Amino acid sequence: MKGAVLSILLVAGTWLFLFLMLKYISQFKVISVVVTSVFVFYGLANHSLIKESIAVIKQLNKNGIQAGRKQLSRIVGRETDRLSENEIRTAVLETLAENLSDGVIAPLLYYFVGGVPLMFAYKMVNTLDSMIGYKSEKYRNFGWFAARLDDVINFIPARITALLMVIVTLNSRGAKFIFKYGRKHSSPNAGYPEAALAGILNCRFGGPNFYHGILVNKPFIGSNSRMVTDRDIYIAAAINFVSTLGIIALFVLFNIA
Repeated sequence: MKGAVLSILLVAGTWLFLFLMLKYISQFKVISVVVTSVFVFYGLANHSLIKESIAVIKQLNKNGIQAGRKQLSRIVGRETDRLSENEIRTAVLETLAENLSDGVIAPLLYYFVGGVPLMFAYKMVNTLDSMIGYKSEKYRNFGWFAARLDDVINFIPARITALLMVIVTLNSRGAKFIFKYGRKHSSPNAGYPEAALAGILNCRFGGPNFYHGILVNKPFIGSNSRMVTDRDIYIAAAINFVSTLGIIALFVLFNIA
């Protein structure tokens, strides 16, 4: 109950504060446009996501596996000290796929629906899920509401993200993987963009990983257990960028129509 109350207060408080602030400054047109633009800029994480993902590969190639593991630990929740080079690259791809949804497409969708207040209410839910939404002994009860709320609000964005990735690449295998593997992920949402990217690149994600000292046996997404290359990382980064442009273009066209 305490975790639920905390989540509701923070999410509702974020929305209310920004709603009232933007309503007040709306009378100052130039200031309103500037402030809204700044919030939207900081509400999206695609630049940071791609930059940090490529940084992992650069560290891995330049300074070896230990440096790659350390750099990867900055952007993933799993333990990285036992990962092989291929597992590091695979983790980067999974992160690029999953975070395209909750770091870029979902915030944009909520911005288009309800402006900056709803966009940052979503960001608060996402942050709470990252902080307390773990299935650990410490947070199992306190964070369950935040985790379930995150699942609910990401349900539609995750599936839209997966479809966008397939559309911008015109990849039929990616579409097949969405339906074949999307629901096999332990998360009700993360599996869909991951399945799309695994299909597009014809590689395999998932499998056992350690989280907070506990071995979690995640199902595999895909069947081609090939070595992941640097080129795959750059292709995934390009897909993220084009998918972002695609969703913006769709809403611009929708508003014009």
